[in-house]
Amino acid sequence: MFDTELILLVISSAALLVGVIALAISVNANVRYKKLYRQYDYFMRGKNARTLQDFFIDLQNQVNVLIEEDSKNKEVMRILNKNIRASFQKFGLIKYNAFGGMGGNMSFAIALLDYTNTGFVINSVHSREGCFLYIKDVDAGTTEVELGAEERLALEQALGYREKEQK
Repeated sequence: MFDTELILLVISSAALLVGVIALAISVNANVRYKKLYRQYDYFMRGKNARTLQDFFIDLQNQVNVLIEEDSKNKEVMRILNKNIRASFQKFGLIKYNAFGGMGGNMSFAIALLDYTNTGFVINSVHSREGCFLYIKDVDAGTTEVELGAEERLALEQALGYREKEQK
């Protein structure tokens, strides 16, 4: 019988030890849970008692507004790009003296081209009798009409083949 009492004592001691360990683990888990809950509660309340849900709703509304504005801005940029391509953005200017007897470079040829190298060349010839203007169409960098030397130089400047003259 002595052996059975010893075995029961060992078993009950082991059960008590397991119970104490389980109690210690339970207390530790409870402490950690309360600490985590306090952090969660603080996080969910947000600033000035404002909930995190309200914050996310406001944030989503702001994102929706930005998406709408982005869409509008892209459309405006497409329109502006189309307008820029159609506007005159390349030019060439050659001043010259059409007649040796006249003083100064009163005559000029100017070429104005858009993004696709389409536009015109204007030649203004100044003489004692008056001033004469000639215009020639340019399509994709070429003309159907033969250009004079100064007109060709102005067109080459506009196309970027020749540097612009500096004064």
